[in-house]
Amino acid sequence: QVQLVESGGGLVQAGGSLRLSCAASGRTFTSYAVGWFRQAPGKEREFVAALSWAGGNTYYARYTNVVKGRFTISRDNAKNTVYLQMNSLKPEDTAVYYCAADPTGRGTVVDYFDSWGQGTQVTVSS
Repeated sequence: QVQLVESGGGLVQAGGSLRLSCAASGRTFTSYAVGWFRQAPGKEREFVAALSWAGGNTYYARYTNVVKGRFTISRDNAKNTVYLQMNSLKPEDTAVYYCAADPTGRGTVVDYFDSWGQGTQVTVSS
């Protein structure tokens, strides 16, 4: 497993932007898939975005429909860091955001994500 620490959450007005970061340590995770999930109060955790490893330095991104066109997931392997750029934020994006790592590289099955961060709060005011 890798250790993951999220940062960058906060309070922002609707229409604003935030960039979340997730720093990984413990082992090189170039071949891991990485993902962002979120959990709003009273709701189940949901998938937001993931980068699946396709070999070498190639990754494929996928997003849940409600964030497509607004959120961008990226990674800097030299810094062992994953990012989630969130633009045009809406009140319904309010949640605790978690990053996670999947050693299989697939990033398509939640149960394969075996390393999780502690979460960072994002609050979007209307």
